[in-house]
Amino acid sequence: MRNRLHILSSAGTALALLVTAVPALAQSGLDGRVSKLEKEMQAVQRKVFPGGAGAVLQPDLTPAPVDTQTGSPASLPIADLTARVNAIESQLAQLTGQVEQNGYRMRQLEQQFSDFKAAQAAVALPALSADASASTPNLAAATPAAPSRPAANTPAQSRPAAAPAGANAARLEAIAAVERPSTGNAALDGYTYGYRLWTAKFYPEAQVQLQETVDKYGKTDVASRAQNLLGRAYLDDGKPARAANILYENYRLRPKGDRAAESLAWTAEALIQLKRNSDACLAYAELNDVFGASMQANLRGMMVKGRERAKCGA
Repeated sequence: MRNRLHILSSAGTALALLVTAVPALAQSGLDGRVSKLEKEMQAVQRKVFPGGAGAVLQPDLTPAPVDTQTGSPASLPIADLTARVNAIESQLAQLTGQVEQNGYRMRQLEQQFSDFKAAQAAVALPALSADASASTPNLAAATPAAPSRPAANTPAQSRPAAAPAGANAARLEAIAAVERPSTGNAALDGYTYGYRLWTAKFYPEAQVQLQETVDKYGKTDVASRAQNLLGRAYLDDGKPARAANILYENYRLRPKGDRAAESLAWTAEALIQLKRNSDACLAYAELNDVFGASMQANLRGMMVKGRERAKCGA
């Protein structure tokens, strides 16, 4: 009899130890999960609130309702804790997904803004062609076309540039005094003669000469210099709309040309004279982005002063 009581007592003790050990083992597994969740939650909070400032994301959790009806057994604490950990894991996964989606959307917005900025710079300035045609008289109608070649008995270097209708005799004589070069390089000679006319402030005649050079030798290296000076001649002649269109076209058609950067800088200057400051700022931004590393000191100084006049901001 004593032996049986001893066996029963020993079995009861073992059962009690087993019942006690099961929650302990479960608790040990939950501790690892909770520690992992805490670390993941802290990482997510650092990403959502990179500046800190005491911002803490509190989990939206409520304890599971406990059935208090008489006779119903109370749930084990370990079961409640397991349910809450499962809920935290689910919400953390949702929060992580939202953070990743927001990051992706932000990158898309930044790319769209960059594309929009580039598109604005590309379309804002060419629109000047309409302004130029409306505000500038037809050059062909205002000035007779320069003869395509000198007469058989007239040396090339003595042929005067075409003069506007109504030019007085003194002006015609002064134009005829401008030496026309003859080096055998027709493209360079045409540009040099146009440059000499421009330097002498015979702007309409310089415009005719330089336009003829661009039309004939637009595929040569001289074209970038000739069209840039053509735009300068219109700008100095008080026609900024026409000048802006010619200068920007020179940059657009010959972005690697000798005078590409200079044409873009003078495009901005023409736009300021037209009181189109926002477009001028776009031109300066393009100038800095494309030629910032190789820009000449005089163009950089021109850009700095121009940005101040146009109130381009930082």
